[in-house]
Amino acid sequence: MSKNFDSPNPIQTLTVGSVVSAGMRLYRSHFKNYFFIALKAYAWLLIPVYGWVKFYALSALISRLAFGELVNQPESVSSGERFVNSRLWEFFITMLLMLAISIGISLGFVVIAGLLIGIPAALIGGLQNINPANIGIIILISLLVMIIAITGILWIGTRFYLVDVPLAIEENVNGSSTINRSWELTKGNIGRILTISFVSVLITIPIQFVIQIITTIIQLIFTPLVNQGNIAFSIIYFVLIVGLSFAGGALIVPFLQAVKAVIYYDLRSRREGLGLQLRDHDI
Repeated sequence: MSKNFDSPNPIQTLTVGSVVSAGMRLYRSHFKNYFFIALKAYAWLLIPVYGWVKFYALSALISRLAFGELVNQPESVSSGERFVNSRLWEFFITMLLMLAISIGISLGFVVIAGLLIGIPAALIGGLQNINPANIGIIILISLLVMIIAITGILWIGTRFYLVDVPLAIEENVNGSSTINRSWELTKGNIGRILTISFVSVLITIPIQFVIQIITTIIQLIFTPLVNQGNIAFSIIYFVLIVGLSFAGGALIVPFLQAVKAVIYYDLRSRREGLGLQLRDHDI
């Protein structure tokens, strides 16, 4: 299996197509393992806080296992799971830090957008001087601010794209340094990572479409029964919808995490060379 993922020249950049293809091959070759890991991760979401951390760690485990294949050091699921479980506290810290960063960035964008729109509006008279020209100016400014905000969010989000991966793979990384590690690795690769992510999400659309069709059918069947106040049907409906949602996510997440592992592999190989060791024992 690992022979299929021999590394290219470390100086070369993997193309968008080759990254997505490598992720797909990993996904297909290890579908069963990756699917059940993801399904277990989704089941943990039912438990607040601790379960959310487990979901985060188990999702990152898929990237760890995929990366092991890429560096010709395949690892068992149980061994990889022991490693990520030993870092649950660090994953929790990462989640808290990323939540704080997200809130801070969101507030910053709101304040800046308010100033960029509010100040020009005030200068041209605001609501006291409404005319087509002023309305047009405010609309143009609003559109410009929206474009800048979306661009900024995508840029910053991409810099944090790999946050979970170093924590699941590298030895000397903790809950805070993994954020810096993602920022460092993604530098200068924003456009390529965004393109790969976009293509990867497009590939998952058929799965999402099928899941949505099945969900709609279930809703059409059970909604009249639930509206009659039958508790048994309500419970069955809830279980079916949640189970279907979890199964759909478990089909999609492993592919996205495998692609993430390939991107991480590519960035490290070009920046640091692949004298990499996933772990020093029990390979």
